[in-house]
Parts: sequence; structure tokens; C-alpha cells
Amino acid sequence: MPKINENIQRVGTGFASFLSPPGPEVVRFTVGQPDFDTPSKIVQSAKDSLDRGETAYTRTQGSPELCSSVSKHLEIHDIKIDSQDIVIAPGCKQAVLYAMMATLNPGDEVLLLAPAWPSYDGMLKLLGTVPIHVPVNRNNYHPNFENLENAVTSKTKAIIVNSPNNPTGAVYTPGEVKKLVEFAERHDLWIIDDMIYATLVWEDYGYTSPSCIEGGAERTITIGGWSKGWAMTGWRLGWIGGPTELMNAVKKVNASAATHVATFLMPAAITALSLEKETKEMADSFHQRRNVIHKLLDDLPGVSVPKPEGAFYALCDISGTGMTDVEFATRALEEAKVQLIPGSLMQGGEGLVRISYATSMENIHEGVGRLNKWLSNL
Repeated sequence: MPKINENIQRVGTGFASFLSPPGPEVVRFTVGQPDFDTPSKIVQSAKDSLDRGETAYTRTQGSPELCSSVSKHLEIHDIKIDSQDIVIAPGCKQAVLYAMMATLNPGDEVLLLAPAWPSYDGMLKLLGTVPIHVPVNRNNYHPNFENLENAVTSKTKAIIVNSPNNPTGAVYTPGEVKKLVEFAERHDLWIIDDMIYATLVWEDYGYTSPSCIEGGAERTITIGGWSKGWAMTGWRLGWIGGPTELMNAVKKVNASAATHVATFLMPAAITALSLEKETKEMADSFHQRRNVIHKLLDDLPGVSVPKPEGAFYALCDISGTGMTDVEFATRALEEAKVQLIPGSLMQGGEGLVRISYATSMENIHEGVGRLNKWLSNL
């Protein structure tokens, strides 16, 4: 048999080994998707589109109406991107890959604020580029700018920013985002801004886009989607926007790789962006759960956790228990019947475990209660 791509061997499996669905007796804190149904108005819009027979090819970057809706939605965050410079992709993850393919060459280095979502690392390695994991501050999981400066080399081409952040729950302040833009300007880097959790922020300062900062628009690639804020994870809809020259390259990537997302989903995506009540109810629910789970987790013996500022994750430091993160997660599953993600599955996450609170309040109380009882009896 001919040889496969050698880069495949460099790619890990991410969270897969700890995401296998357990038995019904186990409380799962591992799944990173909303536990809500997709709002009925969105579903009905897709059904209506099918009934109208909207199943043929359409414009590859997405319908003009949908791209215009995304452009208008981004204005909520003071992001100004013309609808002609928007491409609709099969999910936010695919949009991130498009950004990488349009900007990077084999051997280029890309800075990741570590611990980072494992898919960034995997995608970069698939392209023959080099992920550089730069540790964040452990007390709040915000960027450490001294570490960033020390990580830059002549091969550094981009930095990936994800705020609100998976896995840390951190939301970077406007001042920190300004410093990230200044850092990128100083070293002439692309900023790949993954704003997938932008609707889920628990701090007064909210989500800040690098493109809003002076000098940021010309180097920021804005990426988002419908999965997290609208409970549409399986619909696989995302967007990418940025400077015109860059987006002309992205359009070529998209046309060659995917043609376009399903035509009948485009009206549903427009409907989603028009909703306010439904998305606010989801966000308010996650905010309430954040408040409850943080207090419960912070009371666990040997565990400390900075208060999550956004998304729906808490990243717990379990080093005070005397266990490694893999041992902690393995024993929690076996002895407490609680499923967690060990941090060492991400470079820079050693001694940490990720907990998703995208689950019911009942599960939150039951799961953390089991952990408390287990740790108290060790």
C-alpha cells in the first residue's frame, strides 16, 4: 500500500479518549455543546426552505442575504466587515482551517495561548506548520505577554485568539486585546480570532474583537458560527471574514474544498441571527449555572478554580489533591462515576481538569456532590 501523509502521525486524538459516552449512571461534565434544543423558529425555517425546493447549488461563499446578515450581526460587536468579505463555512472549525490554509506555509510557526483547544494543534500539524504553545497566567488563564514575546521567532506567522476561551473560560479584557494587537503589529502577525463563544460572556466588559482596535482590522481574521450561542452544533455552520485580499484567498479555499454549505440551511441561519429572546434565555441559564458550579467546585478538597468569565467551561487546578490530572479524571470516572477531561490532553494543561457546565442544574449538583464525597473520603 502507498504511504499516507506523514503529517497524520503528528496529530493527536484530542479529547477523544475521555469523550466516549459512559453508562447512564455516570454524570458527564465533558460535552462542549449546549443542552438545549435548536430554537423551533430556526428548525421551521429550514423545513420551509426544503418545502420550497431550495436544494440546488448557490453562490459558493454563501447567499448574499446570509452574508449580509452576518455582516450586520458582527456590527453588534463593533466589527465592520463588508458582506462581500464574508464566507459561510461548514462549521467554525472548518473556518479556522480555511484561515490557516489561506495564510500559512509549511514550516511557519503559530502561537497558541496554552492550554488551547486541541483541534488548533491538530489542524496546524496537518498543514505541516508548527504550533507553539505559550503558557497563560495560571491564576486567571489570561495572556502572559512576557511568554509571548519570548516565543516569537523569525518563523512566527500568526497567533490564534479564542476569547471567551475553551478550555479555560477566560474572557480577555479590552486592554489585553489591545496589547495582543500591538504585539501582532510589532511582529507582523496574522490574528486568527475565534469568537465562537462571543454570546456567552459573564463579565461587564464583554467580548472584544482585535479588529476593533487601531491597527487590528488589517491583520484580523474573524471567525464564528452558530453552534454554541444558538444550540446548532450539528448544523455545521460557521463564518469567516477579514481583509478583502485575504478573503479572496479564503474564497478559493472554500470553492476548492467544500463548494458551499447546504443551501436549505442558509435561511435558517438568517433566522437564527434575528433571534434575541431565545439566545438570551440560553445565555442567562449558562450564567446561572456558572455561578452555582464555581462555588461548588471551589469547595472541593484540594481543588481551586478561577471564576469562569465566559463560554461554559471551568478549568480546575487539582494539583492540591496529590494526583495527576489523568489519574484524577480516571479515578473520578471509576470511583465517583463522574466524567471529566484531563488537562494534559492539551499542552500546558498539566495538573488541570476541564469541566463543562453545559448540563442541567440537577447534574451539576449531583456530579460535584459525588466529587466532594469521593475526595473527602480519600
